[in-house]
Amino acid sequence: MGLNWFLLALPFIILTAAYLFASHMRLADNPDDKLLPPVSKMVQAIKQYAWTGDRTNGEQLMVQDTLSSLRRLVIGVGSAAIFGLLAGLNIGLFPGFKALGNSFVKFLSIIPPLAILPILFIVFGVGEVGKVMLIFLGTVFLIARDITLTVESFPREQTIKALTLGASGTQTAYQIILPQVMPRLINTVRLSLGPAWLFLIASEAIASTDGLGYRIFLVRRYLSMDLIIPLVFWITFLGFSMDLLLRKFAERKYPWYVKSGG
Repeated sequence: MGLNWFLLALPFIILTAAYLFASHMRLADNPDDKLLPPVSKMVQAIKQYAWTGDRTNGEQLMVQDTLSSLRRLVIGVGSAAIFGLLAGLNIGLFPGFKALGNSFVKFLSIIPPLAILPILFIVFGVGEVGKVMLIFLGTVFLIARDITLTVESFPREQTIKALTLGASGTQTAYQIILPQVMPRLINTVRLSLGPAWLFLIASEAIASTDGLGYRIFLVRRYLSMDLIIPLVFWITFLGFSMDLLLRKFAERKYPWYVKSGG
């Protein structure tokens, strides 16, 4: 057990030691170097950022940026999860829906979302809708494809028996298949969080007045690595926390799925 914990911490220890050594060497040559700031400067910068109030509304900048980014992320990924679940469930279960939407969803999932970012900003504006739509379009089709494959992998005997016993197609889809798909949806959303954060940061960097991505690209002009590096770790922590919460929820709500190796 102790060895496992040591091996788990070893990469982080090596990375931290490498950074501290490189920072010390650069600062020894140039005390004003900004590329690899010491830990003390990063702590000072994040404290100042966390306790600085916005002149327009008085809110703390770090709290305001974090809440703005999380709001966009949750709305975008949440909407994509709902739409992707419904699309994937129907495409995977009903031949008519499969013939109508399967190839179209595959085609749309290949389009790089960042390539159509200018189009989204032109159509939906540079406000909240444009940012949320980028996250939505960047994740919804991948979720729909994964749910489709999951539904198609289920034994067809389930639906045949349900229909034979008098269940309608809608009842079969939403009372028999849907509960079995939900834990897979949670795992798919977990995998989509990484790309979703990428789309969020990109949209905030291009057109925004708040958000973590906006703040990183704002201070980039001044080479403020003492703030950029802590913000990157903060974003990583938020993403890790969201992934952990979803995993714990799946383990608690669907233990049968976890035990089966899902």
